[in-house]
Amino acid sequence: MMQIGEAAERVGLSLRTIRHWDEVGLVVPSARSAGGFRLYTEADIERLALVKTLKPLDFSLEQMRELLATTDALAADSGTDDAATEDLLGRVAMYQAAASSRIEALRAQIHGLETLSGELRRQAVECARRRESLRIAHSARSGVDD
Repeated sequence: MMQIGEAAERVGLSLRTIRHWDEVGLVVPSARSAGGFRLYTEADIERLALVKTLKPLDFSLEQMRELLATTDALAADSGTDDAATEDLLGRVAMYQAAASSRIEALRAQIHGLETLSGELRRQAVECARRRESLRIAHSARSGVDD
């Protein structure tokens, strides 16, 4: 088990972020030391890394909590209760569909940004060519006047 500082360093998070995620129930450390320090297992580190991945994807804290609870329940599912398993799979499918939808939206944004970038690059090249033509014309005129 490791203390919060080592966990933060391994995952690339601040102590403040890890403490906040503990306080809101996203990643609760597996244990506490006799002195009250948070202690993290490898599984906790993996969960911290997963939440770190989810954070920039615009999931709310409640959505992240629900997704984590669903994946935890699915991992622990024994398969003996068909209705419960189907419910879990339905929730996973909902999150998977939301992720796929977000991917498509991001692809559309990327396409738009690539189009804009190409147009700006084209305009910059055109402007540089015009400036060079004007510079050459100006130099030619200056040379004739001498």
